[in-house]
Amino acid sequence: MSQPAVYPENRLRNTAVGERPQERMEKLGPGALSDTELLAMLLRSGTRGMDVLSLSGRMIHEAGSLAALTTWQEDDFRKFKGIGRIKALQLVTVMEIARRVRTQPGREPPLLNRADLVADYLAAPAQGLPVEKFWVLCLNRKNRLIKCLEITSGTATAALAHPREVFRAGIKHGATAMICAHNHPSGDPAPSRADIQITRQLRDAARTVDIDLLDHVIVGRAETDPTGRGYYSFREAGLI
Repeated sequence: MSQPAVYPENRLRNTAVGERPQERMEKLGPGALSDTELLAMLLRSGTRGMDVLSLSGRMIHEAGSLAALTTWQEDDFRKFKGIGRIKALQLVTVMEIARRVRTQPGREPPLLNRADLVADYLAAPAQGLPVEKFWVLCLNRKNRLIKCLEITSGTATAALAHPREVFRAGIKHGATAMICAHNHPSGDPAPSRADIQITRQLRDAARTVDIDLLDHVIVGRAETDPTGRGYYSFREAGLI
């Protein structure tokens, strides 16, 4: 005799009306809500056999954290029963907004005079990217950010930038110094032969245009970096 299907506990139904996410937000504001409750507010409804709080909890559990959901694509959300194309695209849109907000400067432009600060600044835009992107960070005399520009977006294995495009950006924005950076989708920031070659070209070009090239930083992930740092600095390695 077959066993009856077992569905997860209906968390929403078992939550007192006044303690449900919408009511709590109205009374206490969004800061009072847990990650699961905030995601539930976006989803609005659950699926057959799973209420919205349980669905939210499962998504966050599978991603590893609420922040990790910002790396998900449409197909990742659609793995969950009841999440169709439109809802998945809405969620991807919200996550992309969150990524961009995290990278926008605050009242005072960030100080970027060390490789670890550059890696921290680019952690959000680089997180989960399936391809290499190359950024130029234009700095003022105090090494504070004027503008962060994406110069190229490449394939899954390479994205190199020509020095002409790199320093054109610096001149346009009045930079006195610049830092170049790119990500490695594998998470291992160890430089390739091509990375070393472009860095030498950038170093030589910087002398010609009289803009200081402070560093070229490769952004990876600490968990897949043999050194455990999650980034590589050409300046620290003595190559700039």
